[in-house]
Amino acid sequence: MKSLKSTTRETVAAYGFLLPNFLGFMIFTSLPVLASFLLSFTKWDLLSGPPSFVALRNYIQLLGEPKFWFYCWNTIYLMLAIPVSMAGSLVLALALNQKLKGLVFFRTVYFLPTISSGVAIYILWTFIYNPDFGMLNAMISKFGFLLGLELHGPNWLHDKDWSKPALIIMNIWQTVGGYNMILYLAALQGVPRDLYDAAEVDGANGWQKFWAVTWPQISPTTFFIAIMSIIGGFQAGFDPAYIMTGGGPEESTTTIIYYLYNEAFKWHHMGYAAAIAWVLFLIIYLFTLMQWRFYGKTVHYY
Repeated sequence: MKSLKSTTRETVAAYGFLLPNFLGFMIFTSLPVLASFLLSFTKWDLLSGPPSFVALRNYIQLLGEPKFWFYCWNTIYLMLAIPVSMAGSLVLALALNQKLKGLVFFRTVYFLPTISSGVAIYILWTFIYNPDFGMLNAMISKFGFLLGLELHGPNWLHDKDWSKPALIIMNIWQTVGGYNMILYLAALQGVPRDLYDAAEVDGANGWQKFWAVTWPQISPTTFFIAIMSIIGGFQAGFDPAYIMTGGGPEESTTTIIYYLYNEAFKWHHMGYAAAIAWVLFLIIYLFTLMQWRFYGKTVHYY
């Protein structure tokens, strides 16, 4: 048996290893979060002295602001890319789970948009969406010419009716071959081969094997991806809005997070911005709870 002195030494050593991470969490996460919560009850512009307490005024003003709800709608609209991207990631994972030649090459190509610089991607897509010399409108015109029609592409990033669909298309392209595909691929490789053999003995075709074997086995991964995608979707939209559209046209691409940025660092309404952050946290929390309550029951755990 270990002596008391040896056990104490190991305990001290364990706490010593934990201490740097604990201090880092407290200093860089817990304390800033607490500070932002307290700041949300104040009015402060960073320049005219210390914060002044305004109680719930920031929250009342925010929830009564029509623009805030419009930005919430923009954010949810842009999240329509999530189910399409998830379905595309699953299809790619199913394809890349086969024994094909050049598999490593295709996995690398599909994953490249995820590891590429976001700024470079947004600048590239700004050129692609250019209404005069952009590649997308050129392809639309060429297709119309082949059909004997005169087709002209829309003014993608400068038309409020097309700006959000343009960002959705770009987001799908950027994420369909990313981490979700890797997670699905890992989940597919963890499905026991015996289950497929048993399904084949029962005479199941490809679709029946997918629906009866593959889908239940990867449902925990799908549940995890759905939750993380929804959380990320509510926190997304800043980079493309800042680089590609400036939140326009007519604020059609201004999301909650971009609104928060403008209030905090453009107009210096730090207390109001902190209130936006906490309302966003509550929205994400409620959506996550609903997913756990309704979709969590359909997950198969083995």
